[in-house]
Amino acid sequence: MRTLIFIVGGFVLLAACLGVAKLLSNGLADAMRTATIAFVALWFVIAAVNMWIGVAKAGYSVAEELPIFLLIFALPAVAAVLLKWKVL
Repeated sequence: MRTLIFIVGGFVLLAACLGVAKLLSNGLADAMRTATIAFVALWFVIAAVNMWIGVAKAGYSVAEELPIFLLIFALPAVAAVLLKWKVL
């Protein structure tokens, strides 16, 4: 359940980043590109901290946490890149 919450949180953060970029862009062409890059970097840090908590506090090994980290990070990050590439 925690994994699903983090993935949904990633999509919410993506929507927030793109929404803020759209509001503040004022016709700047690079605003969406910058927002996508900022989201991916921020989301990587959040997912990495989640992995570290799983290893340091919950007692999981890195090998157990790595697939979960990849899932949590990749789904929203790939969606962000695809949205920027195809839609925005």
